[in-house]
Amino acid sequence: EEKQAGWQLLFNGKDLTGWKCNNDKPIATTVERGSLVPYKSGGYIIMHEKPFDHFVLKCDVRWENPRCNSGIFFRVEDPKNPVHTGFEIQVMSGTRVGKHQFGAIYDLVATTKNAGKKTGEWNTVEIRCYGPYINVKVNGQEVAEMNCDKFDRPGVCPDGAKHKYKLGGKPRAVKDFARAGYLGFQDHGHKVWYKNVKLLKLDLKE
Repeated sequence: EEKQAGWQLLFNGKDLTGWKCNNDKPIATTVERGSLVPYKSGGYIIMHEKPFDHFVLKCDVRWENPRCNSGIFFRVEDPKNPVHTGFEIQVMSGTRVGKHQFGAIYDLVATTKNAGKKTGEWNTVEIRCYGPYINVKVNGQEVAEMNCDKFDRPGVCPDGAKHKYKLGGKPRAVKDFARAGYLGFQDHGHKVWYKNVKLLKLDLKE
């Protein structure tokens, strides 16, 4: 049914076909438990080889360390600089809400609720990108959303708080971020498993 609806499986659950490190090095980790493992992969993110613009991305993620930290990157313009040229959805343990908690659009939009499950259980994350709009669901519950066009001041969010994004040492306006780019999973020092990675391309003319 998903295939008929246009969904494509980005990770086959068996090998690393279609994936690489963002620094072009071979992925040093192997498929484990039918999952991608960014930890000690050799790059900052395990990145899919194709860029995408407007889409819905779904994946399942779990961790065993109660101090887990990772992230789902997307619309990365420069794979060598994913931190400042793309978006990140925070993946981490804990029960709090905020701009750096599970499901947040990192450093830009805080979560309205924490819909994560207990450490050791699988969570489903859904990210919808359509033009300037980004919507995030965790385990079927909407937790964060934004309109990039409203982030039109360099280095500053609409709420007046500063954000980290810079280019060439100068603050960036999120409105100017690329609307197409690469996606991948972050190695931030903790072992995390990602599986059931699938994507539905959207037509901006819809």
